[in-house]
Amino acid sequence: MSLTLNQLNAASQAEAAQLLDGLYEHSPWIAERALAQRPFTSLAHLKHAMTEVLAQAGVEAQLGLIRAHPELAGKAMVSQTLTAESTNEQNKAGLTQCTPEELTHIGQLNAEYKAKFGWPFILAVRGPRGVGLSKQQILAAYARRLHGHPDFERQECLRQIHRIVEIRLNDKFGVQPTQGQQVWDWQEQLAVHSDPGFAEQGQLTVTYLTDAHRACARDLAQGMRDCGFDSVETDAVGNVVGRYHPATAEGRYLLTGSHYDTVRNGGKYDGRLGIFVPMACVQQLHRKGQRLPFGIEVVGFAEEEGQRYKATFLGSGALIGQFNPAWLDQKDADGIAMREAMQHANLRVQDIAQITRNPARYLGFVEVHIEQGPVLNELNMPLGIVTSINGSVRYLCEVIGTASHAGTTPMNRRRDAACAVAELALYLEQRAAQDGDSVATIGQWHVPNGSINVVPGRCLFSLDLRAPTDAQRDALATDVLRELQHICQRRGVRHSAEVTMSAAAAPSAPAWQARWERAVQALGVPLFKLPSGAGHDAMKLHEVMPQAMLFVRGENAGISHNPLESTTCDDMQLAVEAFENLLAELAQDHTI
Repeated sequence: MSLTLNQLNAASQAEAAQLLDGLYEHSPWIAERALAQRPFTSLAHLKHAMTEVLAQAGVEAQLGLIRAHPELAGKAMVSQTLTAESTNEQNKAGLTQCTPEELTHIGQLNAEYKAKFGWPFILAVRGPRGVGLSKQQILAAYARRLHGHPDFERQECLRQIHRIVEIRLNDKFGVQPTQGQQVWDWQEQLAVHSDPGFAEQGQLTVTYLTDAHRACARDLAQGMRDCGFDSVETDAVGNVVGRYHPATAEGRYLLTGSHYDTVRNGGKYDGRLGIFVPMACVQQLHRKGQRLPFGIEVVGFAEEEGQRYKATFLGSGALIGQFNPAWLDQKDADGIAMREAMQHANLRVQDIAQITRNPARYLGFVEVHIEQGPVLNELNMPLGIVTSINGSVRYLCEVIGTASHAGTTPMNRRRDAACAVAELALYLEQRAAQDGDSVATIGQWHVPNGSINVVPGRCLFSLDLRAPTDAQRDALATDVLRELQHICQRRGVRHSAEVTMSAAAAPSAPAWQARWERAVQALGVPLFKLPSGAGHDAMKLHEVMPQAMLFVRGENAGISHNPLESTTCDDMQLAVEAFENLLAELAQDHTI
């Protein structure tokens, strides 16, 4: 018989502690202290309460918990002295069936890891789907984390422990995050398509209108049909559009979705999570035979990343009438013009203007997205409410000094272009940090015709400046350019700076942000609000209708645009439930 929250909330302290026994390895005190926060409104509430107990317990208590864990495929497993929970987990990952050679290899890794950090390697071997990582995935995690910093690695061990506990708690309560698992499976299935040159290396790359991109569009369209959408089409720029009609013909639509193209060698969740979460919600509505006062329009945007052509946000821009006809003549690295690629994909260029949406037919735009950053991961928060998408400005810059002999030019007579940029880079760090939530980056840095024995005479570099509001971004840009001028004057060098991109900030519409907040609060998950440093399709829709976004925690320190990009089926389950809560509230809002 599975445990229930009602049982846990009604039990005495001693009985409740016994019910939660075995969650944290040889450390019952964590669950015991968390019980002070009863009554729990959800499993997510209980999970977070336990993470807070451990976060507040201090480093020594945390290290004690880590050291209470057995090594993977270690002596305890061989001697069969693992706890029942650990035995089950290592068995699901296939570690109990290791060959002697594999045991020897893992033993060496265990010894190397423990010698460096002083505690055993901790990994939630049942993984993000809960069914078990492969031995190859486990060995790759060992190899990657052996190079980590001790402070970060301690926190990563704790995060892995919380994931282990999350799975054990699901087992105790007989809970299966079925919608989250469905979304996880959909993303795995879509990730089989990748562009040539990357597919052979096991890398995910899907750029605009390649064969892999078109295969993704076909799969998305079929997936929408299978979920019960009333109409599904691929529009004139390759967006995949599914509509679930409202209860009455005059009802408006809620617009949602995200992009399905990727960066080169990217991750499976960037963009695609925001397509599949609302698809899961429509699937549930269809199964119940339920209609809402408004319709749901889910768009898989064909292009957001600007990887094949320099046309970022092509898919969402086209919906608001911002498709630039000049893009059609752009050519990719193989000399194929966009117009040719669109014709090859059977897209009708002459119909692009017709896909512009009438904002009066829509309630607003909401987007679910993996965070693409470390904040939620570090705070053990599964969901975050986006307050604003940062405004950004980019420059291509050049500093011109004097190239001279590195051996014969005294230090006080140099006109070193690269050193001027280096000084600016240090200022950049300090100035952005003053705001708390601004960011500034020199991502490209090049000394043309540079030689090991020549003082750099030229330095080409980029500037990427971002902030939650346009005023804050502009103040940052003003200060950085002023400092660049001062540095160049003092050093006797010249400079230029050309704006290559400027995007306005997109603050969340207050009413829609509040709806996300209530949707998350109803899950028993603490509210956490943060700006988005990355750009999203919501920035384009923001220009014509209210928008707000929900972030989902990323694993592996929240890394994105990287094969390690990941999240768990449990966090995706919460995202689906939050979306369903938002739909339910909208359905009750008589002003809609």
